[in-house]
Amino acid sequence: MQEKKRKGYATQAQQNEANKRYYHASEENRQKRLYTSAKSTAKNFVRTKATKEDLEELEDLILEEKKKF
Repeated sequence: MQEKKRKGYATQAQQNEANKRYYHASEENRQKRLYTSAKSTAKNFVRTKATKEDLEELEDLILEEKKKF
């Protein structure tokens, strides 16, 4: 027997309201969203806009942070 998939919301406004409820439900959800957004921004910068100097600076920062582990 095939399971029914959840159809989602009829309008984008309804989806936006559901997202708002989810992300404001707890601080953990909010922090998770902020982390994911920052990670995506950093990856996009490295892939599309970073110069060689930027990449070298980031490499140094990454090596410094890795030493903390």
